[in-house]
Amino acid sequence: MIVILRPDATEANIQHIVERTAKLGLKANISRGVERTVIGFIGPEDALRAIPLEVFPGVDQVMQVLAPYRLVSREFKKENTIIKLPYNTTVGGTKIAVMAGPCSVESYEGMLSIAKKVKALGVNILRGGAFKPRTSPYDFQGMGEEGLKILQAVGKEVGICTISEVMDTRQVELLAKYVDILQIGARNMQNFSLLKEVGIIKKPVMLKRGMSGTIKEWLMSAEYLLANGNYDVMLCERGIRTFETATRNTLDINAVPVAKRLSHLPVVVDPSHGTGSWEYVAAGARAGIAAGCDALMIEVHENPEEAFSDGAQSLMPDKFQELMVSCKRVALAVDRDL
Repeated sequence: MIVILRPDATEANIQHIVERTAKLGLKANISRGVERTVIGFIGPEDALRAIPLEVFPGVDQVMQVLAPYRLVSREFKKENTIIKLPYNTTVGGTKIAVMAGPCSVESYEGMLSIAKKVKALGVNILRGGAFKPRTSPYDFQGMGEEGLKILQAVGKEVGICTISEVMDTRQVELLAKYVDILQIGARNMQNFSLLKEVGIIKKPVMLKRGMSGTIKEWLMSAEYLLANGNYDVMLCERGIRTFETATRNTLDINAVPVAKRLSHLPVVVDPSHGTGSWEYVAAGARAGIAAGCDALMIEVHENPEEAFSDGAQSLMPDKFQELMVSCKRVALAVDRDL
């Protein structure tokens, strides 16, 4: 259930509603929009029906939320969520953010070199994995905390936001200490213990869609984050598993407009994992922008042949520069900025 307040509703009105409903075991989530404030409630359905919220001072309308993902839905919040990050960076809104960097942090020198190059090309967020979920236990698993220290140091030196993947509840506080955005990978989309922990930490988070996850399941996973208090959530389409073998995954461009219609959260497109081949990354990125995404995530490496992971889908800086030029043209065509 959501309560839509009148434009002239006061803070005292809001506090009165929150306090009364809390006594019934209901958790209130307040969304303050430009024109209206909306309060969404989570709790027992019987409790929601037991209190006549329509008669409370400041209340304009009481509505049942039809979508199972209450806080994530457009019913709860009509306006697009815009996530504010350091260095005047935002995800959501008119400007499309770009996240780029190597799949894994490999060394300080290599990370610094690529960070300087991608930032000069318009990148807002530096990516780099310190803990890597690999299919084989014998593949490179990441540098761990040492990799996080490198990523943080490079981010501060270059003046750019950072993002890295958290794989386990025991890593949440560690990553929150070093990076600006926590990434929850496709394999952990329905790791509900991890979702709850990241929700509590209230650090901006990017939730990747599971390789076999439906859009509804993806949004329900995001609901765990918001229900635990974290509203700075972005959704990432990174390709799903289909019968097709020509590419690593099938980049589901349909998911972008669908997720944008159903939810107020920003949507990121990752054409690197979505295709698995550097040759198709630029086309996937352009398609994502045309479909309405709010950010791109691209793997860039100076020497993909020697990359510790995902070299086949990594762009060299010159190819990444070409991608940025073409993506800016597409963004302009759909009234966006890159």
